Amino acid sequence: MASSLPARCGTTRGTQADRKNKEEWGEMDKGKFTVLKADIDAQIREIENIYAKLEERRQEENRPTGIESIAYQLHNLYCAFEDLFKIVANTFENNIPNKASYHVELLKRMAISIEGIRPSLMSQESYALLENLRSFRHLFRHAYSYELGARKVRIVIEDSSKRKDIYRKDINTFLDSFLC
Repeated sequence: MASSLPARCGTTRGTQADRKNKEEWGEMDKGKFTVLKADIDAQIREIENIYAKLEERRQEENRPTGIESIAYQLHNLYCAFEDLFKIVANTFENNIPNKASYHVELLKRMAISIEGIRPSLMSQESYALLENLRSFRHLFRHAYSYELGARKVRIVIEDSSKRKDIYRKDINTFLDSFLC
C-alpha cells in the first residue's frame, strides 16, 4: 500500500500559511520527521488491516459469534489507534501523569494543540467518534459476564466506519503542519 501521507504541504512553498505553521510549530529535524512518518505509515497499515477484518466480519453480524468477532476487532481497532497516539506522544511530549486515567487523557491530548510543540492529531469530530470506541473497548475488556448487545456493537461499528473516512485527513493535516 502506498503511503497516503503528504510529501509536502500546500500547492506552493512560502505561502503565508506555510510561514505561520513554521512559526507556530517550529522546524522539526528531518530525521525525526522521517522516523515519525515511517512509524505513522506502519501504524496506518495496521489500522487498515483491522478495518478490512471488520468488513469481513460484518457478513456474520446477525449471529452471536459474529457479534463477538466484530466486538473483538473493534477492541483491536481502538488499540491500534491508541498505538498511533503513543507514537505521537513519544515523539513530542510523552507525559501523561495520571496513570489511572491514562487512556482518557491520551485521547484528549491528541485532540488538542500544544503550542510550540505540535498541532492536534485529530479533529473534534474524530475525538467524539474515538471516545465512543474507547468506551466500548473498556466495556469489552472489563465486562466478563456482560452479554454484548448487537445494537450497541452496530452503533460502534457505524461510528468506526465514519472515523475511517476522516482519520487519514486528520493525519495528513497534522503532518502537513511540519512540512512548511
